[in-house]
Amino acid sequence: MNSRVAKSFDLLVLGSGPAGSAAAITAARAGLSVALIDKSAFPRDKLCGGGITGRSTRYMAETFDLRPDAHLFLPSTRFRLTFSGRTIGEEAQAPVLQMTMRREFDAELHARAVDAGAQVFAPVKISAIDTDTPSITLADGRILTGRVLIGADGANSAVARALYGRAFDPAKIGFGLEVELDRELIEDNTTEIDLGAAQWGYGWVFPKNDTITVGVGGVHVKNPDMKAHFRDYLALHAPHLDAEKVKCKGAFLPFGAYRKVPGRGSVLLAGDAAGLVDPITGEGIAWAMKSGQYAGQAAAEALQHDKPAMDAYMARIGYIHREMAAARRIRALIYATPVRNYFPRAVERHPSMTRRYLRLLAGELDYADLGHKVLWRIARRLGASLLRRPA
Repeated sequence: MNSRVAKSFDLLVLGSGPAGSAAAITAARAGLSVALIDKSAFPRDKLCGGGITGRSTRYMAETFDLRPDAHLFLPSTRFRLTFSGRTIGEEAQAPVLQMTMRREFDAELHARAVDAGAQVFAPVKISAIDTDTPSITLADGRILTGRVLIGADGANSAVARALYGRAFDPAKIGFGLEVELDRELIEDNTTEIDLGAAQWGYGWVFPKNDTITVGVGGVHVKNPDMKAHFRDYLALHAPHLDAEKVKCKGAFLPFGAYRKVPGRGSVLLAGDAAGLVDPITGEGIAWAMKSGQYAGQAAAEALQHDKPAMDAYMARIGYIHREMAAARRIRALIYATPVRNYFPRAVERHPSMTRRYLRLLAGELDYADLGHKVLWRIARRLGASLLRRPA
């Protein structure tokens, strides 16, 4: 067989993380022929804290018919909000967060997309992407063509590079470092977010069934030495380890740098490739699954009703974009100098701020629900904290 002969599909999906698998399973269930393409075979490792929020849990059930179980998830209801190691808020009965290892979680989503009918091409290397056809040429010479192409291939998306020349400006997005530690190294099983562990970012401690994830991430340009932040944060939680010798993993995180028009023509971007990562909480899994579902629905609508895929996608994704825009405004309020120095005091004086943060994480509140009145209230509380500072 001539390897250059093109194989045609209704939909090409590049990347089989939560966004790509959501797009593939949605489109396959709608009757489309789907090629699911990835550089890696599954299971594969993925840098991520692995926190599955209430919003993620809803989308997981809605898109994949997957619900938390003891095999993949560890429920966590104890939460601690800290600032540079100092506790500023704590909840013993917080809305549940399901903790998972991305290696197993992503493999389960991928398997469900395959069960729905998606044809897998993995592991493969890509030699060319034609965004006009659209088509993808594999390194072995095979050509895959589609009527719609969805790029769900992460922060360094090859599809975004084919569209725009580069995926994102590294200076404007985030960068994170993390390590998996044995459970016995840290006895406290509480989920922790530290808003002072990095500039315009945070640190995290997420317990899992077999390990505990410790990491730090923030806007790249504001953290020229992220390794120093990581070592300092690790030393707080595992002082018996030599932080200099611990091997951590790093990756770019496009939180807050979302594309207002995620794609062009018959090419759509979803998940990290579209910058759909919450700029405050760092959550990307929920928006990955939801944007992937939207992209799969848009592809099906476009092909079944002969309409532009981008129009169908934009009609759906506005909700996520509004959430991104609102979160960016709040992030600027929280992290702006000199407010950042007095934010911890405001949180300590007003426990409702921690509870509201947890409700956002749980998906019980949207940023749009906060509205201008709540933003003004946060600003007023921060202002009161500034006025109380020592002379």
